[in-house]
Amino acid sequence: MILTVTLNPLLERRFLYDTIKIDSPNRGGVEQLKAGGKGINVSRQLNLLGIDNLALTFLGGMNGKVLRNVLTEEGIKISVIKTKSDTREAAIILDNSTKTITSYFSENSSISLEEIEEFKRKLEKMIRNCEMVVFSGSSPSIEANSIFPFGIKLANEYGKFSILDTYGEHLNASLEAVPTIIHNNVNEIESSLNCSLSNEKEKMEFLSGLYNKGIKQVYLTDGPNPFYISNFDFHYKVEIPKIETLDSTGSGDCFTAGIIYGLHKNLTFEENVIVASSLGIVNASRFDISKVNIQEIDKYKKLIKLYAVGKKMKTLDVTHR
Repeated sequence: MILTVTLNPLLERRFLYDTIKIDSPNRGGVEQLKAGGKGINVSRQLNLLGIDNLALTFLGGMNGKVLRNVLTEEGIKISVIKTKSDTREAAIILDNSTKTITSYFSENSSISLEEIEEFKRKLEKMIRNCEMVVFSGSSPSIEANSIFPFGIKLANEYGKFSILDTYGEHLNASLEAVPTIIHNNVNEIESSLNCSLSNEKEKMEFLSGLYNKGIKQVYLTDGPNPFYISNFDFHYKVEIPKIETLDSTGSGDCFTAGIIYGLHKNLTFEENVIVASSLGIVNASRFDISKVNIQEIDKYKKLIKLYAVGKKMKTLDVTHR
């Protein structure tokens, strides 16, 4: 069983309009309720890939009740720590005529120290019984920043694979806890760690620095651009095909789910990268978030290329067993 951990879940109220008028009321939009949050997106995609998983998260207030119902209807299995504060929400406006999307987010939930300690107690029990654990998304508060580093250290203690995909103030402490694998995009790293990744040399140095900390694999994606990854101290550049992007939201989460899929299925490192990249590409080509069927990636798999940077490329078996 895969455990996904989401500290900052989101209730999305999506409004779809055929055409949006400027400076005039827009009526008749079709409303949909959706579940958001990076770890929850990973769980949704893992369900479609046929991989058993459980999502651990905070939920509170009326929004939390609605979000719980949405998750149940989607078939996403959850374990919840209740909060007194209402779960955050967002209004997502989609214009079908121009294929544009605009998002408006409420403030983050307020999580108490007691709720954080309860979350940690449950997290420890669940890590003991999972195959691997995924720490995804932002932290809602300074107080909650300690959860991901705490969980990563527990995963190491219990000999579990951990995958980190986060940003913000707690990123540095999370990296220092030494997850097995990290996935980030360039902008998240630059803004969270106040560093520059503007050229290949800087990216290679960053990958090497993480390996020196003990992090086994790093996936440093960059939207539609070529990106850089590392497998132990071997570095690669990955080129992906150009597509028409409708909504890139959730593409990183599909990529993370692809990494898990490859580990779970004992794919080679190269096969793993190709599957993860293809899932992200398909997701970006439409408005649905983290709802890619494995058959949909076939047309992209042969278009993704890996090139060794530095050391000669080798095929290493680092799959989870």
